[in-house]
Amino acid sequence: MRRFENQVQEIKYEVLREVSKLVMEGKLEEKKDNIPEIIDPGPDPRTRCCIHKERAITVERVKLATGESQKNNNIIQVLDEACDECPIDRFVVTEACRGCLAHRCTEVCPVDAITFINHRAYINQNKCIECGKCKEVCPYNAISDVMRPCRKACKADALYIDENKKAVIDDEKCIQCGACVYQCPFGAIMDKSYIVDTLELLKKSKSNDNVNVYAVIAPAIASQFTYAKIEQVIAGIKKLGFHDVVEVALGADMVSLHETKEYIETISDKKFITSSCCPAFVSYIQKNYPELVDNISTTISPMIAISRLIKEMDDKSKIVFIGPCTAKKMEIQCDDIKDSTNYVITFEELAAMLDAAGIKLEECEDGLLNNASFFGRIFARTGGLSESIKHIIEEENVNVKFEPISCDGLDECDKALKLAKFNKLKATFIEGMACKGGCIGGASSLTHGPKDKKEVDKYGKLALEEKVKDSLRIFNVKNIDYERNYDNNNI
Repeated sequence: MRRFENQVQEIKYEVLREVSKLVMEGKLEEKKDNIPEIIDPGPDPRTRCCIHKERAITVERVKLATGESQKNNNIIQVLDEACDECPIDRFVVTEACRGCLAHRCTEVCPVDAITFINHRAYINQNKCIECGKCKEVCPYNAISDVMRPCRKACKADALYIDENKKAVIDDEKCIQCGACVYQCPFGAIMDKSYIVDTLELLKKSKSNDNVNVYAVIAPAIASQFTYAKIEQVIAGIKKLGFHDVVEVALGADMVSLHETKEYIETISDKKFITSSCCPAFVSYIQKNYPELVDNISTTISPMIAISRLIKEMDDKSKIVFIGPCTAKKMEIQCDDIKDSTNYVITFEELAAMLDAAGIKLEECEDGLLNNASFFGRIFARTGGLSESIKHIIEEENVNVKFEPISCDGLDECDKALKLAKFNKLKATFIEGMACKGGCIGGASSLTHGPKDKKEVDKYGKLALEEKVKDSLRIFNVKNIDYERNYDNNNI
């Protein structure tokens, strides 16, 4: 029995499952309006004030699950109906206020929102602009900060609260990492889905011999579906109608070789290089440190690499990436690499598809897993890429200084980028992962537990090949275009 981390995740899954069922039956347009009553049968509400509110929210979830955009092309969207139950008064004066004579809070407030009554400070919430200056200067730490979870989670500072107290995403700042999706306790933020497109493509492949749909699975899958063996997961995915299942870790091996070569050839001129595997990290640099764009590795991500290898080998192929990452849904739209990977679905969406099809992973026979190296598989966690490049440099016996810094989460990425901006970075390579823990901490993971890292390392040790070059020896990877062009994309 699958165990979800919380009820928000379960409700999202239920919508995706019902949408998948209708697509498989060919009745989506005919019956999708019935989904709210299936998810929220009533008469009593499950989580909201009334059944009508719950169903209104489910209508919005169905729109995103079917790929319908609410307002724009941003992958991450706010469900307005669901966003209304968070605290609206961010800064509040507590009992710790001593009514001191200094009155630093009133002096620093730019909108005169603080007054003193009976020797105690009060904040006029109608005036407060949530700048936080009063909290910073209070000598007694008497002002509490109840920041909304979505804003607290957004390290890109892409979320603000509008005049109606609703969360709003600034599309110009958003890097599609999905942190707000995972952290919102009311499930009021959700990522748009390619689940309908994927299922329709699978249906097409059954009646068209000129279409072979490949599933490329992120190595982070090792920490998911823990109630079944990885070989059973592969078999279950194939039962959905995929022509084959290929490890993205093999693309990671390809990327390691090319990125090492790029590093050796350019490090003397550039002084430092950043990784390019995490699309949210790349987007963060582009939007916040444009002066460092030339230092981003021009090597494509493992997802794009394996997609291009498959299409080189099979001209009938269509590629669906399966992983924990919402930012990958944005990456496949970039002009310089689009059409390499056709669709992206998450582990949450895969779980919904499997259940909609009645596939029980724990009852599947073992499937055959395409191989990759130990180093390709550990790309799923922070530090994996750096370890891989170090391994190749040592194997090739190249005399080059390689001093990496592995940044675990966007806060650490930002610190390293700031140092680089002011020429104070001591490292020569910044490995940036927007999610804590790396891909295993992705917003659309089924689990975010502390054992995830160990599961990835254990999965890596199951590889038949330890060395990167050994895993690629039977493939012709020389004709693959590995280069990114950051001047020609629409991130």
